[in-house]
Amino acid sequence: MSIQFVIVVLYIFLLFAISLYAKRKAAGGSVNFLFGGRQMNALLVAANVAGLAVGAASTIGVAENAFTAGIAAGWYNAAWAAGALVMGVLAAGKYREMDCTTIPELFERYYDKKGRVISVIGLITIQLVITSMQYLAGGAILSSMLPEVFSFTGGMITSAIVFVGITLIGGLWSSGLSNIVSVALIYAGVVTGTILTVKQQGGLGTIAAQLPPGTDWFTPLGGLGFATIAGWFVVMITQSLSAQGPVQIACAASSAKAAKRGFIWGAILIFPIGFLCAIMGLAARVAYPEVQATLALPKIIMGLDPVVSGITLAALWAADVSTACTLLLGAGTLFAQDIYKRFINPAVTENKYVIINRVTILALGFFTLWLAFNAVGILKTLLLGLSLTTAFTLVFLCTIFLPGLCRRNSAFYTTLAGMLTLLAWQLIPEIRIVAHPIYLEWLVCIVTFLAVAVIDPQKITIPAKSTQTTQ
Repeated sequence: MSIQFVIVVLYIFLLFAISLYAKRKAAGGSVNFLFGGRQMNALLVAANVAGLAVGAASTIGVAENAFTAGIAAGWYNAAWAAGALVMGVLAAGKYREMDCTTIPELFERYYDKKGRVISVIGLITIQLVITSMQYLAGGAILSSMLPEVFSFTGGMITSAIVFVGITLIGGLWSSGLSNIVSVALIYAGVVTGTILTVKQQGGLGTIAAQLPPGTDWFTPLGGLGFATIAGWFVVMITQSLSAQGPVQIACAASSAKAAKRGFIWGAILIFPIGFLCAIMGLAARVAYPEVQATLALPKIIMGLDPVVSGITLAALWAADVSTACTLLLGAGTLFAQDIYKRFINPAVTENKYVIINRVTILALGFFTLWLAFNAVGILKTLLLGLSLTTAFTLVFLCTIFLPGLCRRNSAFYTTLAGMLTLLAWQLIPEIRIVAHPIYLEWLVCIVTFLAVAVIDPQKITIPAKSTQTTQ
């Protein structure tokens, strides 16, 4: 029995032990299960934010990109950190004060029913795409760490079982408490793994000298270019303000102040991990130039001391666990709150509603696993899906800061325009006149929003601050 296997098994047992403890705190209704009873302090908010951000894309995906484009791949995490910072400064406290649960609920509260319907379709799509990426990375990690135990497919299935199981048991409390352990493990593993990898290969200078010519491996832009990196910042700031994961964490805070501080601290935690993983991706390019790019990070780590490699790979897997649990919970909340409870069974009892949430999470877990089997390119797929949050962010920001421009139909038509733009980007190559779809999304959504402001005479009504959740 390998040391790496023992470490992973111990980590899995620890996660389920935490989840069983969290189950008691999650008892007592849907608010406890989905939003931690709205009692998350700044530390738990920060851990949840960092856990959500540092997942497959921020570790395996960054190393995969660095394998071909250089250390500039680390800017992906910097972009996520910028998004968390902007969310903390501008919006986290606002969400908590509004006492909402989802963006679709907010859309109906301020706009209309069809705005809620179209936004929930878009947001669930985003959650499912991102969740599927965690399975892909989980399979890569486990199969590289323990090839005698896990195939790539077996690693994905095992990851799915753990992700779904933890979320089903304790909800957001389970995710929040597990994230404290996971984030600590991520830092311990990634920092140690990077230092030892660089030392093992003779230092950064030696690594740089052995990299193939033709790419600026250690320059700020590398093989990516300014437009691509700027696109990451636009995408991550956009999604941080309206994707269900960050919104749910903000709404679970004990106060607006805790929400704001938690996101700012979370931004600080997120920033360095990407550049550390990028360095290991470059080391993998030197040591294993023929390896599949997705497997670059797990492969280089397996060359370290068994204890260190076990801890580091468990840390990368912890990143997937922490992200996937929050995403699955968010997707379940969107369906249960904005489809089932709103349109199918408004009179559902509290106990049955929690059961519906758990059944939904289980079903979505299976569906996202199927998506993962058909996905390629972690970063590319994830960034494409996150571009869809443009419409939600634009509508939210205007609702809070420019309500005079908002009309009853603004949410619906802006969201519809955003969806059609992303679909057109996929189907019609001729419209790809910019480096990333996020730029086109912002252009189309702003034009649509302003056009509705001119054409539609019916302004929105700002609800009283004490307005409760729309059911």
